[in-house]
Amino acid sequence: MDRNVRRRAPKPKQDTSEGIRLNKYLAQAGVTSRRNADYMIAQGKVRINGRTVRELGTLVLAGDKVDVSGTPIAPIEQRIYLVLHKPVGVMTTLRDPQGRRTIVELLPKKLPRVVPVGRLDYDTAGVLLMTNDGELANRLLHPRFGVDKTYRATIAGRLSPEDVKRLHEGVALDDHPAAGAKVRVVSVRAGYSVVDITIHEGRNRQVRRMFEALGHPVQTLVRLRFGPISLGDLGVGRTRPLTPREVAALRLVGAGEEGRTT
Repeated sequence: MDRNVRRRAPKPKQDTSEGIRLNKYLAQAGVTSRRNADYMIAQGKVRINGRTVRELGTLVLAGDKVDVSGTPIAPIEQRIYLVLHKPVGVMTTLRDPQGRRTIVELLPKKLPRVVPVGRLDYDTAGVLLMTNDGELANRLLHPRFGVDKTYRATIAGRLSPEDVKRLHEGVALDDHPAAGAKVRVVSVRAGYSVVDITIHEGRNRQVRRMFEALGHPVQTLVRLRFGPISLGDLGVGRTRPLTPREVAALRLVGAGEEGRTT
């Protein structure tokens, strides 16, 4: 078949034996979600074999060369799923203009390109998923599925019964109220408390802002769990591959079958 004549995918199927839909190809390569891929294609940002493609049903065939705004997109040959114990003082980015440490420095050498599933603040440690499965990553971050995320926070002072009630019901923040959270007080010491909190939103610095709104600034924060993936005894700055069971559990969350316990 002449590669300059693109074939439109049959409507009944997502893929055919001759190729894969362009939007799915971009999603699987970790570029973006399928929906946003459609927008990029319609805007003329995607090329196959040097030719701009605007037809959303276009198939990518074996041997085709795809690029987005001039950046080549390599096909995914092997799915990679890792969990990283991100330390404090490391940026959740692949590069930093200010020269600060990034998560790339902590990944195994010669690892194919992977991207973080969401992010952790510079001063927050804990579970950070890394993958080249862009489609699953986008689904896990979609607000529709509300994946649970559990953090252990060391906060100033101690929570009152009213504080706990407000956390359960939802704390009013500057932009709009945070959804209710699940809270467990782990320990109380002179001047500070250790609290586990589970949220299903992913707003910027949300846990810190929730406790600050109650008058209990966060001193340290560690994410213990993202969905079914827990930190366990993984050392700070170390990575490990997910087990097949963990990958299957993540896919269930991404399919909307599991994810929230609050």
